[in-house]
Amino acid sequence: MNTIQFNDGETRRQQRNLTGVQRRNNNKTKEGVIVNTFVKGDDDSFINTPLSLDETRDALIISNEVKLPRQLNENRTNPERSLLPISALAVGVMGIFAGVSMFIKRNAKITNEIAKEKWITSFTRNISINEESVQAIVQMVQNPNIKTIRAGLGVLTLTAMAFMGKTFMDGFKDVWVKKREADIQKNLQEQLIAVETRSFSGKMQIIRNSLSEKTKMFSKYLTDSEPAEQPFGMFKSSKELAFGQRVNKEENNNRGNLGYFLLGAGTLASIVGLSLFSLKNLQAGSKETAKFIEKTKQDMAIIAASGKDKKFVKNYLENMLQFINATKADIEAVVAKTPWKDKEKKSFVSYVNQKIETSTVKVNPNIGGDGTQKPSFSSFVDDYRAFFYNMLIEPDNKQFQQLFYGTTALAAVSYGGKVIGDAIKEVQVKKINAQTELNLQNRLVSTELRNFKAKKDAAIQPLVDEFYRKVDEGKSKEQLKTIAENILLEIKNGPPFVYS
Repeated sequence: MNTIQFNDGETRRQQRNLTGVQRRNNNKTKEGVIVNTFVKGDDDSFINTPLSLDETRDALIISNEVKLPRQLNENRTNPERSLLPISALAVGVMGIFAGVSMFIKRNAKITNEIAKEKWITSFTRNISINEESVQAIVQMVQNPNIKTIRAGLGVLTLTAMAFMGKTFMDGFKDVWVKKREADIQKNLQEQLIAVETRSFSGKMQIIRNSLSEKTKMFSKYLTDSEPAEQPFGMFKSSKELAFGQRVNKEENNNRGNLGYFLLGAGTLASIVGLSLFSLKNLQAGSKETAKFIEKTKQDMAIIAASGKDKKFVKNYLENMLQFINATKADIEAVVAKTPWKDKEKKSFVSYVNQKIETSTVKVNPNIGGDGTQKPSFSSFVDDYRAFFYNMLIEPDNKQFQQLFYGTTALAAVSYGGKVIGDAIKEVQVKKINAQTELNLQNRLVSTELRNFKAKKDAAIQPLVDEFYRKVDEGKSKEQLKTIAENILLEIKNGPPFVYS
């Protein structure tokens, strides 16, 4: 079934707020109104009374020449260009693969050329088990015995119970929220009746006002007295309207171009100014850093020559030299102040310089393994089921039981509170959203009425222009009356439509 497009604000609001069945019935009703009004009319005067084309032209207010809108052929897409994105996608994907292959080739080349101390160190792949149910399965596989099997089955059973409990609470929340949402929508529909009534009444009043004004206007040309001059101040021809729109569009374009130029100039000036400001700050920061490094070198020279504990001095100098990223010459200058032997000084300089030049270091073996490229296992669990596992492994330990009871109760209360809080929050948000929608529709009534009047005037104005052209052509009062009556009928029944 074809979908009917509604541009009327009131109709769009009705369509948005109706249910599926109500929306279909509403569409069928409006289709019937259109068919009964414009297709199955009872007026057979045009059939029973043959008219010439001139009379038909006058009766239907048909202009001699009406050009199609130039917007009809604007923004037409070239169907051949629709293939460009597909082609570009295919070429782009293959280009990415080609780039990856070039990267692999280049990486293999530079790896052979780089110094060994610059290589990234090898590392152990750590498999961290953070889920208690997974940890229980690992324990059963790694060390199958009565305790691990009993504890693992208990943890899996508790996991299933917790999952079902969460599912029930989530389902209960969804049902409760849906019922409250239905009540909120019911209240919104009741309150929107007044809004739609205001909108409908305003549109009918606009039509009645237009009928009254146009009737008075046309009556001046149908009386025996001299017809009044065309009220150019009130009505403008289509050409005048188009010319005014074109002038306004050109003025807006000129103002828009000037605004873009000023925005671009201001942006460039801001970029230049901020760049200069950043460079100035970097220079000032470099000077302060150089002062700090010099002061640190002086402090290290004092510590080196102080004759304090050798272990303390070595640790201090090693950390501070790495901290300031000292060069080999700086290291030698500081170490020269120490009372150590030459061999010891040379060894220390070589050791510290190598640590500074090395790009990466190995992680602590207690955390990351010994660097062997094989997997290692570790478990860091933050889960209340871990206490249940410990309790089943060692049931005689009362503290394990207390920990399980306390953490389980806390987890249940926390999740239950979260579900209840989320449900209340969702309902309150839906209430506020419904009130916001009602306020918006109330505010949109005036906008919708102005929109309706503007469209109504746009539909009628060309017919009024045609009426005045017929007056200038010297049509009889009977012919003018026929044209005026048709214009009034168009005002009453023509677009945009108002449905009862």
